[in-house]
Amino acid sequence: MTRRPTRRAVPLCALLAVLLSGFFLRATSVAHAHTHAGSEHGPQARAANVRPQAERSPSQDDTAQGTSLGQMGKDGSLSDVAGLSAGDVWAVGQGNAWDMWRNRGVILHWNGASWAEIPVRGDATGVSHLRSVAASSPGEVWAVGDGRDGLPYVAKGSQDGFARVAVPELRTGDWLGGVAAAGSRVVAVGSRDGHAFMAATGGAGEGTVWTSAAGPEGALYGVALAGRTDGWAVGDSGSAPIAMRLSEDGWKQVDLPEIKGGFLRDVYAQSRKRALAVGGVYTGDGGVDPLVLSWDGKRWTREDPPKRRADLYGVGGDGDGTFWISGYDPERPRQGFMLRYDGSHWTTIRGEDSADERTVRLQAVTRVADVTMAVGYVLDAKDRYTDLVEKFGPPPAG
Repeated sequence: MTRRPTRRAVPLCALLAVLLSGFFLRATSVAHAHTHAGSEHGPQARAANVRPQAERSPSQDDTAQGTSLGQMGKDGSLSDVAGLSAGDVWAVGQGNAWDMWRNRGVILHWNGASWAEIPVRGDATGVSHLRSVAASSPGEVWAVGDGRDGLPYVAKGSQDGFARVAVPELRTGDWLGGVAAAGSRVVAVGSRDGHAFMAATGGAGEGTVWTSAAGPEGALYGVALAGRTDGWAVGDSGSAPIAMRLSEDGWKQVDLPEIKGGFLRDVYAQSRKRALAVGGVYTGDGGVDPLVLSWDGKRWTREDPPKRRADLYGVGGDGDGTFWISGYDPERPRQGFMLRYDGSHWTTIRGEDSADERTVRLQAVTRVADVTMAVGYVLDAKDRYTDLVEKFGPPPAG
């Protein structure tokens, strides 16, 4: 998957080119915040401070509990997940990933026992790939992605259904990769004209009054809020990772460790003094080394995950110092792969194995109560997608 999003045009004379470009993007870009962030800037050297560590056994509260496959129908893929409780979890993605005519965005809800698709109503134009979801309360859930009309798609809703939200600040060519919601604050991030882009709404005008801001060259893929005026957005400039911080003074770029060829895909903000961002670093042989950065309230520092070679896509936390990171392990591609980090120790967590030839990528993860839920997709030997949910938690009684 390319690091930079493919833009779609709307003139009728360019319709065919638009549809074809959208097809190739969706056929390869089913990940939340870009599965493979392009190598157009050439090979990069391996970072010297990433070294292998012993793999730990899963702790008791990371025991695999179950796998759900194929909730979205043909060629489905899940991009993001957000949970309010063990019985109130949201996931978004796309169905018919290979079909440029019928590709559609999908919103799913977990009630603690089963998944159900929640419709988007009152929009004749239709929704394509949905990349990110955020929930601030059971009655206020937000999703962002692509609209079939060439504009970014923003939707708001609940279990009763979703409706598209008109955002005047958005225009053709804009791209949205992430959304976060906390209280009365909602922030969507992406790119515009080759630069980082942020759109926000809140307060009495939530959903109707929006403001936007531009950042440095590059794109933002993940965003998280620790409060109404405190949060982070992460991405890359095309050659190095970037991070933007939200404060009462607005958005401001923050210095990161110098990591040539690095990029960030997602971030989890626990508080003003604690956050974790994940991504990768391109290597000289075309692979990707994992990249994990932690915020201590003053600066970002690089952590040392236990895998030398892995793709890291999403990060979630319990709000009490422990983080879960979802991704892909090329050494064991048939199993879901996650890392658990408590600030000092790493644990490698794996999902169910299979005898069939397949590739499992977990795009995003959320932690609610004592349950960890990761979503993504399985790609089989015939290049067919199947959406995937892996659930981990304490072992069942008895």
